[in-house]
Amino acid sequence: MSIVSNYKFSQPNKVEFIGDYKQHKGNPALLRSDSVLKAIGKAINIRVSGMPSTKIPVIVLGNSPITDSYIKKVDFLKTSGVIQGFWSLNPNPTKSDYVKNTSKLGFQTMLDREQLLNNCKELVTNDMNYFSSMISKLKLGGIIRIASQETTDIARAEKFLTLI
Repeated sequence: MSIVSNYKFSQPNKVEFIGDYKQHKGNPALLRSDSVLKAIGKAINIRVSGMPSTKIPVIVLGNSPITDSYIKKVDFLKTSGVIQGFWSLNPNPTKSDYVKNTSKLGFQTMLDREQLLNNCKELVTNDMNYFSSMISKLKLGGIIRIASQETTDIARAEKFLTLI
């Protein structure tokens, strides 16, 4: 369910505001735990599907804020690289208080088209690479030692990603 606000059409040509998502019986998409968990699952599925997916940015678009209980989770997902962000495209989902942005910008409310455009440009112009592994410190140290022998930062990064 992605309803944010409810309106009522009445005669002759009047549209009345009934309530925002906080008065609605259901929850908007990003406030529903099953929607957020499904988005996380899809992102992880993309991340583990192979080499080309390591360069694909993953954004979850919605039209509502997140609940306080997801603040740490969305920031962790962003800092770990699994998801590059949860973005709400509705700058005014309610008149009452709500989560606009998290501290590490795992969740952001787009305030205008320019912010959305700038965020999208940043996603496609940054040469990001997702990497994840569960290896011993000994093996990780060996990978870092080998990669550190390269002469440039880019070469070291490429070697590290190849070895991991």
